[in-house]
Amino acid sequence: MKALITGGAGFIGSHLAETLLAQDVQVTVLDNLSSGRLDNILGMQGHPAFRFVLGSILDERVVNDQAAHCDVIYHLGAAVGVRLIVERPVDTIETNVKGTEVVLEAALRHGRKTFISSSSEVYGKEVPGHGKFRESDDLTFGTSLRFSYASAKALDEYLARAYFREKGLPVVIARFFNTVGPRQSAAYGMVVPRLVEQALSDRPLTVHGDGEQLRTFTWVGDGVRATVELMDTPAAVGEIFNVGSEEAITINDLARRILRLTESRSAIVHVPYEEVFGVGFEDPRTRVPDISRLRQTVGYRPTLSLDEILVRVIDYTRARLEGGGTHADAPAGRR
Repeated sequence: MKALITGGAGFIGSHLAETLLAQDVQVTVLDNLSSGRLDNILGMQGHPAFRFVLGSILDERVVNDQAAHCDVIYHLGAAVGVRLIVERPVDTIETNVKGTEVVLEAALRHGRKTFISSSSEVYGKEVPGHGKFRESDDLTFGTSLRFSYASAKALDEYLARAYFREKGLPVVIARFFNTVGPRQSAAYGMVVPRLVEQALSDRPLTVHGDGEQLRTFTWVGDGVRATVELMDTPAAVGEIFNVGSEEAITINDLARRILRLTESRSAIVHVPYEEVFGVGFEDPRTRVPDISRLRQTVGYRPTLSLDEILVRVIDYTRARLEGGGTHADAPAGRR
């Protein structure tokens, strides 16, 4: 089996590449390193079944050439991170929509089953009193440019489903909910690595808004396992799946838990959204998934509690900050 991973030098993509190599799959990573890192894939560079291609998902020739030499495609390449979305909305929309179109067209041309990585962001603004988000729920977007990412990802989903229904291309779509773990960068606004780095560096933990936003966090190893199992399951074709955890926590409590686990004496400081992202920024109060469809389809169960996830991220970050490891040193599996 030969797999192409777009965005494979990124956080989730690099862990997926490791998992597939461990299953004797030949892996080609296509990445332009705009947010991915060579450090993430250094540990795989000497593997005889691994190949790295420097290139963009917007380059039709490059994507077509790589699709011609694989059996399946995992499309994870995208512009990601709230900060990047707010600062560069045009690039976000163009990369995420056009890039997915290029990948789907190449997949159709060569008949390749394709995994489409989507996001919990597509749910947009929750309706007051709403419970856990289900794949069948309506999508509600606000006027903030923050939702440019959500709308682009939603269009990716519609496009993939259209290729499946109209052209018969086998696709699987997953909506990831706050996936975390080693190698995730704090540079793009990701909350867990940012708070952990601040705690370990004895800096104030900056919580945006009032900190009462309710979120869940998914261990990257669980997200990767769900991805592979969905692609191996015929019943998943043409469907959308939430991939996440149902263990919800407020950002305030998350910050306090990180302080406890790191034994840091840092303070928690609340920063208004407009100071970080500009006037008019909107942030959903609740983002908790219903994962029953994923559970019923592939028997999915999260393997780590939130505390266990945080301990692994803390250990990894501490080693990196102390110079004892690189982004490639901590795989998603057991350590």
